[in-house]
Amino acid sequence: MKEDRQTEETTKAKGSGIEKLSQPENSHIDQTIAVMSGKGGVGKSSVSALLAVALARQKYRVGLLDADITGPSIPKLFGMHSQAEVKDKKIIPTISKLGIKVISLNLLLLKEDDPVIWRGPLIGGAVKQFWTDVLWGDLDYMIVDLPPGTGDAPLTVMQSLPLDGLIIVSSPQDLAVMVVKKAIKMARMMDVPLVGLVENMSGLVCPHCGEAIEMFGKSKAEEVALSTGLKLLGRLPLDPELSKLADDGAVENYPVKIFNKITDRFKEMAEKKLIWH
Repeated sequence: MKEDRQTEETTKAKGSGIEKLSQPENSHIDQTIAVMSGKGGVGKSSVSALLAVALARQKYRVGLLDADITGPSIPKLFGMHSQAEVKDKKIIPTISKLGIKVISLNLLLLKEDDPVIWRGPLIGGAVKQFWTDVLWGDLDYMIVDLPPGTGDAPLTVMQSLPLDGLIIVSSPQDLAVMVVKKAIKMARMMDVPLVGLVENMSGLVCPHCGEAIEMFGKSKAEEVALSTGLKLLGRLPLDPELSKLADDGAVENYPVKIFNKITDRFKEMAEKKLIWH
């Protein structure tokens, strides 16, 4: 059970010799869910943001940790541009309109378009600090937006953070499907419970004639779910409204009905004790 894990100062990550981080100081995080993609450009950050929005609308206390250190986009989605505050050597997360607590490297830079030119160890260290050195307070859910691929930062999160589940994001393209299977295999090798699969950019409905257009090819969501044993959580179409709201920093205004089904999956897994370690 979660409570048993919280009493331990640290535990060793499976087979890695790397310490699993305990609860942040003066904070209590009930469930930590990471969002991962095999490659970039499939809308993983949008899925992370909308998932946090869906949970916040259900009155859960939500945190959003942007672990995409070199390509942080979460603050832009929420219209956050000012620097995060530091108090007593602790970082104060920026709070969105719905009360979502957000931390991202872009909230610590002098200019949001300054590049972060870091090697792997520095990136991994920053991810850990976003867990340990931020005053998160009490949260029901922490959503972690991972960078794409299977490199240092995703590995650091899987080995170091006490993850309760992982959501995989893909698109209908064969290339995306091929690479996302690598991410799925990585998660299983690291013994991280898989919540399920979200297919993003799954077609477009013409606003004039209502015809469904398969911009990136026919949906492969069911095929991928069947071949990997993952639960299909949903398919998200391309939506110009979401693109506009994201550019305007108003992602919290987007309707998130499909994400309510995903949050139901969290409850289902918890009841079956699939999330709890």
